[in-house]
Amino acid sequence: MNKVYKNAKEALAGVESGMTLMLGGFGLCGIPENCIAELMELGLTDLTCISNNAGVDDFGLGLLLQKRQIKKMISSYVGENDEFERQMLSGELEVDLIPQGSLAERCRAGGAGIPAFFTPAGYGTEVAEGKEVRFFNGKAHILEHALEADFAFVKAWKGDRYGNLIYKGTARNFNPVMATAGKITVAEVEELVEPGELDPYFIHTPGVFVQRIFQGSNYEKRIEQRTVRTK
Repeated sequence: MNKVYKNAKEALAGVESGMTLMLGGFGLCGIPENCIAELMELGLTDLTCISNNAGVDDFGLGLLLQKRQIKKMISSYVGENDEFERQMLSGELEVDLIPQGSLAERCRAGGAGIPAFFTPAGYGTEVAEGKEVRFFNGKAHILEHALEADFAFVKAWKGDRYGNLIYKGTARNFNPVMATAGKITVAEVEELVEPGELDPYFIHTPGVFVQRIFQGSNYEKRIEQRTVRTK
């Protein structure tokens, strides 16, 4: 039951080139910074990364893009990363752009054991090309398949050694659904506590979904676009 690992290096044991990885976060909020840094250090290649976005040029998944470690991105929003745009337009990077809600539901479905579902999102656009269409209540829906990963990397505020997680504010974002959809889920937390210290009524991800957990360090928590109110 003790799932605690010393650091990211130990927690990422078994991650190999060519694998499919899920990474929580929204923009730079709630991303598994330590896991991404270790992936870069390992120098793995031909990775398929499932993430809402690809970070920025010099942070988050942008670091892996700079080193050409990612072969394919399955994501929703990519507007903050010039290197991503360059690789996509040049054909160096394979990209599967998915409506944001569909991406979240495909991850959730993967964790719930639902192989596919119908959604109206994307019908009549390039997103629907080659996909089965059915009508429900007179409205067209397209078939989307669940997403799963060899490893899922998530970032939480607090966790215990059983893998129970609590996220803080908007840093929750994609982390809970991705935590359920990895064959092996690695959670990095800001604070690792003893069992019983977390209020069971406020657990966001039950430990049954988490195989490895470690306390991260040196978090930058960058802000993509800092906006302040005028006086």
